[in-house]
Amino acid sequence: MGSSGQGQSNYDLSFKILLIGDSDVGKSSLIVSFISNAVGDLAPTIGVDFKIKFLTVGGKKLKLTIWDTAGQERFRTLTSSYYRGAQGIVLVYDVTRRDTFTNLSDVWTKEVELYSTNQDCIKMLVGNKVDKESERAVSREEGIALAKEFGGLFLECSAKTRENVDRCFEELALKIMEVPSLLEEGSTSGKRNILRPTPEQQIPPNGGCC
Repeated sequence: MGSSGQGQSNYDLSFKILLIGDSDVGKSSLIVSFISNAVGDLAPTIGVDFKIKFLTVGGKKLKLTIWDTAGQERFRTLTSSYYRGAQGIVLVYDVTRRDTFTNLSDVWTKEVELYSTNQDCIKMLVGNKVDKESERAVSREEGIALAKEFGGLFLECSAKTRENVDRCFEELALKIMEVPSLLEEGSTSGKRNILRPTPEQQIPPNGGCC
């Protein structure tokens, strides 16, 4: 009876990973594929959603909290809090839609520079939907070049066939573990209470009213 929660609270490191990119490039599908080994058709993400995955990488038990964000503009107000404290950022595009690739440099990399609170944060470029090879609009070489320019890792994968999906998150985690500052953050964040009072809860008792 007592072992039901085993493994869930027993981990060495905890990392926050973000997935960003245009709507409909398959961010949610990648996460579901990684977490549950199965992917159906998913409704678009509204606002922000996150999933947790426990895995062992490089001999360490990890807790990955993977944040999924809507690509739509109307949810951009969530941005700064969403980026706060992330050790890894995955920039996803669809290899069959060139606009989703060009938007990585035009929109998303700029956003990372603007909002990311961690200079050492590991970035990874992921070209999704390689199962649609005949419809490819962005070459692998172009992906590699942009990742190099951005100082990030690069992988192509398919959430549908699960090709390279596990590898994407595992390589990212390994890279995070190579950076001392990120490693230190990951080892303390699991033990710190992340619930801080909101400004509303900090109103002084005498005359907090307008």
